[in-house]
Amino acid sequence: MDAPYPRLLVTRFADCFAFYRAILPPLTGATLVKGAPEGPYANWDVADQAVLVLYDRSAMAATLGTADLPARPTAPAQDTSMLVFRVDDVDAALDLCLRHGGTPAVPAADRPEWGPNLRTAHLRDPDGHLVELQSY
Repeated sequence: MDAPYPRLLVTRFADCFAFYRAILPPLTGATLVKGAPEGPYANWDVADQAVLVLYDRSAMAATLGTADLPARPTAPAQDTSMLVFRVDDVDAALDLCLRHGGTPAVPAADRPEWGPNLRTAHLRDPDGHLVELQSY
């Protein structure tokens, strides 16, 4: 049985697929097990354990019978989840993510109030999901 893992429901499947296909191997050692840019499903594993799954939001909505509901809040809202990657070098990882379609949310910064030697950067994947890169 796999440990719990994130499954992101995305509207921009091809863009998200390209982003995670580019960043997951160097940041986590994950390999693509199944999936292609046209979707609707892709998953990456490390040592036969799922690390991340992408699934097309409209396909999930069709399964749940919620296709007629809005895909996103109509007004800006606070984030409800975040993917966190522990990396050796936050600045290099941020550069990698930005080169492959991520957009910066908060620049890399030392965060001693969060823990000794902790450094983070925050960005959004092509579908807007919040991603934290951290080292400590």
